[in-house]
Amino acid sequence: MKILIEPVHFTPDQKLTDYVNEKVGKLEQFFERIISVTVTLKLENTGQIKDKIVEILISVPGDNIFSSDTNKTFEEGVDKVTDILKRQLVKRKEKTRSY
Repeated sequence: MKILIEPVHFTPDQKLTDYVNEKVGKLEQFFERIISVTVTLKLENTGQIKDKIVEILISVPGDNIFSSDTNKTFEEGVDKVTDILKRQLVKRKEKTRSY
């Protein structure tokens, strides 16, 4: 599985990059056939408290799975999005087993 992190409007520190790689890497245990994962981290300067956007796109054979979240920190956003994607991957796995 290939993980690509795309920051928008900022440069992430190593700690954030390692955190994203660790959390996203764990998704592979729920669906083994993941081809690649694209993580987009956006920083919006709107003056709001929740100004960090996390978008994750997972490429699996025949389809893409996408989720996004806006939060106060990138870590919270990554946690929330990976939880959502975990459920979607489990559903996908159960569907493929039923065929």
